[in-house]
Amino acid sequence: MNADLGARLTEIDARIADAARSAGRDPASISRIVVTKFHPPELVAALYALGVRDVGENRQQEFSEKSLALAHLSDLRWHFVGQAQTNKARAIRSTAAMVHSVDRAKLANAFDSAAEPGSSTLDVLLQVNLTSDTGRGGVAPEDLLALAEHVAAKDSLRVRGVMAVAPLEEQPARAFERLRGCADIVRSVVPDAEWISAGMSADFAEAIAMGATHLRIGSAITGPRPQHG
Repeated sequence: MNADLGARLTEIDARIADAARSAGRDPASISRIVVTKFHPPELVAALYALGVRDVGENRQQEFSEKSLALAHLSDLRWHFVGQAQTNKARAIRSTAAMVHSVDRAKLANAFDSAAEPGSSTLDVLLQVNLTSDTGRGGVAPEDLLALAEHVAAKDSLRVRGVMAVAPLEEQPARAFERLRGCADIVRSVVPDAEWISAGMSADFAEAIAMGATHLRIGSAITGPRPQHG
C-alpha cells in the first residue's frame, strides 16, 4: 500500500508544481492538504512517513478519533474541512490547526466561546456557497462582508481567507474566479486574509490558476475510500 501511496503523492505533487508554474506561481506558495475521510489512522501515519504534515477531515467524530490515535505525531497539522455543527465546535477547536468551513455568525460564536484561557488563536476560513442551492454549506456571497466583519471582531479567531467547493454544474475555473472576487471582499475587512482554500482531486489545476493557496486533495492521493456503512 505504501508504495502505491507514495507514487500517487509524488505524481500529484508534480502536477501541482506544473500547474503552479503554468500560472506563473511558486509551487512552494501552495499548501497541499491530504483529506483522509473514512481512511484509518494507519494511512495517515503512512502519509506522515512520506513527509505529509497537513491532513484534512470532514466529520468531527472521525477527526477527534484520528487525532487522538496519532497524538504522538506532534507536528501533524489537522484541518477541519467539513460542515461543522455548533455543538461540535469545542471538540473541533481542541484539535484543529485550521477550520476551513466557518459559514455563519453562530458557528463563529461557538468556536470563539470554545477558546480555552491562554489558547492560541484559531485560523479560520470563511466558506462561500458558489451555488444557488441554499441547502449547501457556505455563506451567500452577498452576505460575506457582514460575516467577515463579525468573525474578524472575535479575539480568539483569525480570519485567513475563504474556502469553497466548485459546483458540479459549472466550469471550475469560472467558479474559482468568482471565489477570487469573494477573497477580495474579505481582504477589504482583513487585509492580510490572503488564503484561498479551493481545488480538490479533479479541479486543483483550475484552482491554482485562480489563486488557490490551499488544496484539499483526497482520493487522488489516498486511493478509493473504504466502504462506509
